[in-house]
Amino acid sequence: IAPQIPTVPPPVAGTAPAAATQRMRIAPHIMWPQLPLRAPLPLWRSKYGPLVVVNVANADLIEQVLRQEGRHPIRTDMPHWRGYRKLRNHAYGPLTEMGAEWQRIRSILNPRMLKPKHVSSYTSAINGVVSDFIEKVAKLRTTKGNDLMVYDVAGELYKFAFEGICSVLFETRMGCLNEVVPEETQKFIFSVGEMFRLSPIVIPFPKSLWTYMPFWKHFVAVWDHLFKVADELVQKKMAEIQERVKYGQPVEGEYLTHLLISEQMSFTEVLGSITELLLAGVDTTSNTVSWALYHLAREQEIQQKLYEEIISVCPGDKVPCSEDITRMPLLKAIVRETLRLYPVVPGNARVVAEREIVVGGHLFPKNTLFHLCHFAVSYDEKVFPNPSAFLPQRWIRGEKQLNQHPFGSVPFGFGIRACLGRRVAELEMYLLLSRLIKHYEVRPDPSGNTVKPITRTLLVPATSIDLQFIDRQKEQEEPVKANASV
Repeated sequence: IAPQIPTVPPPVAGTAPAAATQRMRIAPHIMWPQLPLRAPLPLWRSKYGPLVVVNVANADLIEQVLRQEGRHPIRTDMPHWRGYRKLRNHAYGPLTEMGAEWQRIRSILNPRMLKPKHVSSYTSAINGVVSDFIEKVAKLRTTKGNDLMVYDVAGELYKFAFEGICSVLFETRMGCLNEVVPEETQKFIFSVGEMFRLSPIVIPFPKSLWTYMPFWKHFVAVWDHLFKVADELVQKKMAEIQERVKYGQPVEGEYLTHLLISEQMSFTEVLGSITELLLAGVDTTSNTVSWALYHLAREQEIQQKLYEEIISVCPGDKVPCSEDITRMPLLKAIVRETLRLYPVVPGNARVVAEREIVVGGHLFPKNTLFHLCHFAVSYDEKVFPNPSAFLPQRWIRGEKQLNQHPFGSVPFGFGIRACLGRRVAELEMYLLLSRLIKHYEVRPDPSGNTVKPITRTLLVPATSIDLQFIDRQKEQEEPVKANASV
């Protein structure tokens, strides 16, 4: 149980004593003189275009911010995303809506995204996509990899994750894993990537200048395409439902079907929410699995232990399901450790709109924008000894360090604004990793290239992750054939 945060927290190195709590002023062009611009401190201010930001790079201080976030926490007001929706008269979704209306939307979206009994019902759809991806790996090895290599693993996994989340949200397949990806699907995938690429370019400029800038027009165009495709998919599902109702047939389906037939949200609200859920659901799976495979290839002992765990739970041809995952602690620990080393969102934001809060001995007014530096804290050796090492045992009960800070690594956020797609993303990662490792032994690129992360709104591999995938069944058969020939 986390300790209660006192009204005035204990002093932090480099700040004023708690007894002398200082009030921070906020105004469009007023900086806080009490906080340094640049210093080796866990709390400092910076300016990013029109935004004045308080950076927080300490687990205790991040905890203080998040535990005081109130009933309607805000990440940021996301003016560029909200600006597009206002321009096109689209509804806000779970990432862009705020206040009581945000809480209403989340209360509708949450149950079938977060409740284990509902999430487990997506196992069959996800496993279907996993089966196709394993076949895709085999084809890539044969056609491009000399029966061993798969190049740009992260790019291939991006297609997998896109197909997987579409199969859950839209209850349909998009053809991302086809030998030839449909042109419309390819454009859909490209538009998501472009939107994330353009977001940090747009945000530093005042809104008054956006319409004069060519990248704003491009930003609007890629959003237009995302909403166009999403609208077509939702309309198609609506037509299917109406057809079944017309002929008195039972209406069956999963996430989108439930949203449409429950009538708790308007069609426009469903469209706005489902589009934002799609954006949140792709990168977590693709990047995390890419990094996990990268490290497992380099840590053969850990990979072997994981393989033994998987086949002990799912021997022979048994395909892992959600119930089996509960008996794979090492698999879960590997995903958790990967998310510590490579949090998909390296820095999150919080705006506490309801009241003043005290952080690190400073009193901040309402609407202060905090930047929570999760990537920095993940590599704090006071929180995680030997922080650069890939050590999944950190997260296994019995081996876990007793004093591990609960806010040292929070890749899915915290509280009521935590990631809505967490359970689905975890299920995708567990099912894919368990089946890939059961089928293939993964080895590093023979060239020995080291891959580093880079931030492009999200944390992604800076260069291509290329890996060898050795078919375990063939590897086991070859010694048998050799013995038979002797």
